[in-house]
Amino acid sequence: MGKTLDEIVLQLQGSKNRVQLIYAFNGVGKTRLSRSFREQLLAKESTASPEVDDETSARSPIIYYNAFTEDLFYWDNDLKKGVKRVLQIQENHFSDWILKEQGQDSNIVKHFQRYTSEKLTPRFDPSFRSVRFSRDGGNEGAIENIKISKGEESCFIWCFFYSLLEQIIEVRNEGDVENAEDTYKYIFIDDPVSSLDENHLIEIACDIARLIKRDASQLQYIITTHNPLFFNVLVNELQPLDRKKKPKDNVLANELRQFDQKKPKDVKPRGTTCWLLSLLEDGTYELKGTSDHPFAYHLCLLQEIEQAIAGGAIQKYHYAFLRNILEKTSVFLGHKEWKDLLPGEDEDTRHAYYQRLINLSHHSRSSHEEPPHIGEADKRILGYLVTHLKTEYKFK
Repeated sequence: MGKTLDEIVLQLQGSKNRVQLIYAFNGVGKTRLSRSFREQLLAKESTASPEVDDETSARSPIIYYNAFTEDLFYWDNDLKKGVKRVLQIQENHFSDWILKEQGQDSNIVKHFQRYTSEKLTPRFDPSFRSVRFSRDGGNEGAIENIKISKGEESCFIWCFFYSLLEQIIEVRNEGDVENAEDTYKYIFIDDPVSSLDENHLIEIACDIARLIKRDASQLQYIITTHNPLFFNVLVNELQPLDRKKKPKDNVLANELRQFDQKKPKDVKPRGTTCWLLSLLEDGTYELKGTSDHPFAYHLCLLQEIEQAIAGGAIQKYHYAFLRNILEKTSVFLGHKEWKDLLPGEDEDTRHAYYQRLINLSHHSRSSHEEPPHIGEADKRILGYLVTHLKTEYKFK
């Protein structure tokens, strides 16, 4: 029997581990989970302390990154003249602390250029309420007031959040209990890599893990993602360090000594729990632990298809899942084309299955063009193709 989203939140809040990694497909409800987590936590904390009211409060117990974080930033495209394009920043406690107090000394620009290019430069206005971007054009000089791509914009917003997180951890590591930033209990990071390529994705995963390892306080981290590579890199980077071996890096060795001196003896600060979050047919949720490291994304897709077949709930997108599995399997086995894995003794038969998969796994540009269900014949064919795949290529 599944659980409500509120019950899933209680399950997460009941964990004693410092880090909880959650994998879920897009559309399952990762962002809703982050909002529900915040709302329940604020409600509980406000009962104990009237100073806690929302996530922008200086006494908030949680800081989080999700789709709503990006809403704090919006473009003024200067539609009349098209000259002064700026990214506006809505005022809130977090932006005031990282920008007004840290100013140009914050690491936002440094991180952004490391992830993108040294030739792409953000410049904050004196009030820190907006930022303009320029690109070094070589011999032609800098190109001012450009509008950056969506991926670059998401990267900039992430750098904003990451720099804030760096400052919070630095304050907490210094033991400044009078500082408001010492009131945080949870860091919730929801899918920060949705618009990034694999290189930047790996960089961000490594940076998050490195920052968590530097945190000598008892902050708890919850990180959700739909990306299996991001999930796997985090799992590998957050594996417990072998304390029997002396770290080669003197800086890291010093950090570990400080960490051991500050942490309570009954806490396992580097414990990591890995979860799979699923949305069930009745609208409830399932959160189950996984020891599948590295996380086998294709096996998870295969399980989703098999459950849909068993429950008679096959949808068009299950063909897209199957196509994804075939593509990954063909690469692994060294085939030039994934249609080579389809059943049939001749090219015409394989091509017929291939064409059907192409048609049914294709997503129309407008959602209203997508038929909600597929025919009975297509359902039977999906079952046949899955059985062939598992039997022929020895899936376990």
